[in-house]
Amino acid sequence: MNILRSILVWFTGIMIMVLFFPVVFVIWLLVLPFDRNRTIVHWLLIYKSLVITYLIPVWKIRIEGREKAVRKQTYVIISNHQSILDILLLNCLRYRFKWISKIENMKVPVLGWYLRMAGYITVDRGNRESKEKMMEESLACLKKGISIMIFPEGTRSFDGEIGFFRRGAFELAIAAQLPVLPVLLTGTRDILPKHGLVFGDYRRIMIRVLDPVPPESFGTDDCDELSVKFRTRMTEVFDEMTRETGEK
Repeated sequence: MNILRSILVWFTGIMIMVLFFPVVFVIWLLVLPFDRNRTIVHWLLIYKSLVITYLIPVWKIRIEGREKAVRKQTYVIISNHQSILDILLLNCLRYRFKWISKIENMKVPVLGWYLRMAGYITVDRGNRESKEKMMEESLACLKKGISIMIFPEGTRSFDGEIGFFRRGAFELAIAAQLPVLPVLLTGTRDILPKHGLVFGDYRRIMIRVLDPVPPESFGTDDCDELSVKFRTRMTEVFDEMTRETGEK
């Protein structure tokens, strides 16, 4: 049953992405001269994610604290990373931001085209110059009032626990003097773990937005120390959420 369900889910998701692409492409061409920040394409991708998310009957999603992100306030948004599904589901928060994506995603047909049209930021994690360019582009976005969405773990968790936080997100927050908005997910790893293709049984997914932390509350200008503080707090809340839901 899991294999049959997985075939149906993958087919549904891929077909929506493929069929939606010509619409996005035409709109991208039409708005290209004046939508310099690719805002319109971003919102199209948000609504595409909502359609896919609510058409696939293998999960029930609960979102808490979405209202904690104040409209017109710019954030460095960070989230734990459990599954490839996290990107799709975090779009359901319906925030305005730029994703920071690993460069490998650009090579995936259709997906990579969407990322380029939306003007999302890419990084080659093994290339120092690419990381520096990513930081420059991210700071430029933040100065324009566009939030950044980043996974500070850098990759999906193998065991479901929150891993080591890299310093990039916290460098951005300190340099731009902007609040960090922590977001936590549970349940996605149990549906589709890292390197997995077969969807598991029906699960409950929870997305919880925590209180934003303004720069005056950081308590340090050391980005490594700040990353440890955020990881500690987010791990505590993540453990509470898994006890509540029974999902990781």
